[in-house]
Amino acid sequence: MDFATYDIKNKIETGIRLTEDEVFWMFENFSLHELSFLSLRRKKEISGNYVFFNRNIHIEPTNYCIHHCTFCYFRANHPQDGYILSETEIIQRIKSVADQITEVHITGGIIPDLDLQYYKSLFRKIKKLFPHISIKALTAIELQYLSEKEKISLKDLLTELKDAGLNAIPGGGAELFDEKIRQDFFPEKLSAREWLNIHKTAHQLDIPSNATMLMGLGETIKERIHHLSLVRSLQDETHGFHAFIPLLFRSPEKKTRINIIEIMKTFAIARLFLDNIPHLKAYWPSLGIDTAQIALLYGADDLDGTIFTSTVIYQRTGSMKKTHLSLNDIVQLIKDAGFLAVERDTTYQIYKQCVIDLSV
Repeated sequence: MDFATYDIKNKIETGIRLTEDEVFWMFENFSLHELSFLSLRRKKEISGNYVFFNRNIHIEPTNYCIHHCTFCYFRANHPQDGYILSETEIIQRIKSVADQITEVHITGGIIPDLDLQYYKSLFRKIKKLFPHISIKALTAIELQYLSEKEKISLKDLLTELKDAGLNAIPGGGAELFDEKIRQDFFPEKLSAREWLNIHKTAHQLDIPSNATMLMGLGETIKERIHHLSLVRSLQDETHGFHAFIPLLFRSPEKKTRINIIEIMKTFAIARLFLDNIPHLKAYWPSLGIDTAQIALLYGADDLDGTIFTSTVIYQRTGSMKKTHLSLNDIVQLIKDAGFLAVERDTTYQIYKQCVIDLSV
């Protein structure tokens, strides 16, 4: 063991914060076994032997979008391929599984038809009909668009949405914070600074969120680590992120540009570097079920949820072999990886520990 390895391991064992240069060195020089051991130990310090999940439904109100991101396979390119869900249609979808879920996740394309009144009315209706269900909705870019469209401040927008029933916002749209990558793949989207500011504003209003990072766009390892660093810095200030979620760029032509070794190293590094974010999510619709399960051995402590309605976004990339996991499915995945499945709510409050003979 050389001095660099010993020094870094000693910092991890004593709880001293790692630098960007140190975790880059770890990525290049530590074995998979070492990274698994260290990230699992850090995970167990935070969440013990638990791996979390929730019972949720994903709804995309529309696949029309005013933006033209080159990496997007969700947007409808022709009118006949598009749809817009009415409030009644969304309520009906929730009603069909209301006794089986505790969270509805609502994100979609950006169009003028879906204005602030649309979302406020929808959220109020959901809360009235299904008071036990939390609403996690609207990515940063959707919020930015609504703020500009309605000509109100982001703070006022979020306050109105919170009053209507919004409980949390998802972490989508962060993609990768490197500005060259952003200009190459999604130049019409908000900047990294704007994304971070929107989440900062939400946190200041006691609206929690997650943070994501999209891997496989041709970025360097250092660019990924800098993304982690910006997320960590905001968390130091606001403490509003519940979870960090590494996602994989996929397309129908080429499923992903990075191999499983690099994916697992990234999970382990995220667990060790993000010392102020309690949860690391292995989002199975993006990673694939098998890869998400393996990520539990590299620091992840959450598999997202059962997802009763398939996510159109990942279906179109061909990454989802299954579009829904039963309660038994997800508990079995966690058990087979050697952990205890725990059902949570949107804010990681525990509902119950789960055993494999629960009914679907």
